[in-house]
Amino acid sequence: MARTRETIQTRVCIDDMLGPFDCQLDPSNRWNGWLSPSFTLDATRQLSAQTLQMADEYGYDCVDTIHVIDGRADSQETVHIIDSGMTHEVNEDGDREPTAIAVRIPWRSLERGATATLTRLTPAVRKAARKSKATGRGAARAVVVHVRWQWMSEESDTAANVVQPRDGLYSIGGWEWTWHFASWWCVCGEGMDWHETECPLCGMNRDKNPKTPLAVATWAAGATLRRLVPEATSATVDLHGEFARIIDVFAGDTLVDTADDTGPFDCETLGEADEILRQALDEAKPGDLEAAGWEHVPDEKTDRLYRLSFPALRP
Repeated sequence: MARTRETIQTRVCIDDMLGPFDCQLDPSNRWNGWLSPSFTLDATRQLSAQTLQMADEYGYDCVDTIHVIDGRADSQETVHIIDSGMTHEVNEDGDREPTAIAVRIPWRSLERGATATLTRLTPAVRKAARKSKATGRGAARAVVVHVRWQWMSEESDTAANVVQPRDGLYSIGGWEWTWHFASWWCVCGEGMDWHETECPLCGMNRDKNPKTPLAVATWAAGATLRRLVPEATSATVDLHGEFARIIDVFAGDTLVDTADDTGPFDCETLGEADEILRQALDEAKPGDLEAAGWEHVPDEKTDRLYRLSFPALRP
């Protein structure tokens, strides 16, 4: 794919291990097919929390971790130790030392182009870290550090780095991690990348996609009725009694004949739509009717008559 250098807003993940996270990326900028996203500081914090949770669960020796260190623009220089809790062998006698790294941050100089520096641990560095205190009341600042623990014991100069922001965004894992687009699934069953906001099959908008079981059932009941009456837009349902039952079907403001012998519907189709709603209602909680867009209809015969509207059809 040719590089476009055109960025989009989307979400990415790594299987079910990391994400999904909001990000910005150039979809043509790929490494072996994988994406190179850039994240806001808030999204970076979410990513950091997930990497640390993974490291605690699976071990630091097989997980990269992201760290966000907070400070103030007018703070004095601080030293922070990032410790994996692991040790590694340092000589032929079997002596071991902690696998850790120190981050020295000149907060007051960051605005003038200075950067945080990473160093190995020494007694002097540990002493400086113990004396470091968060000071200042200036603007909030943050430093982001990416640590690849599996390479730390090999003295690799690429085992850790400070992630420099560009236009307020942090590029993490690009050309290195297997980032791919997060997906959303339309109620009709079609799957799409997150930034594809409209379903190509049914026209459903991602943000309007039904999210609760009852809202999904409402869509499914409407799709069932539309098999025989494509122009159907809403229906009334009576919840009085043991079972939910569709009373009327409308096409706009026009009442559709639901009689089995004179109208377009057959009893099997109406019964199928009834059953879809009944199953969802059995699991419904207080407030689910309103959340699914069900509107109470005043009626002399029943106080449990509702009107449910079906999503608009694709033009």
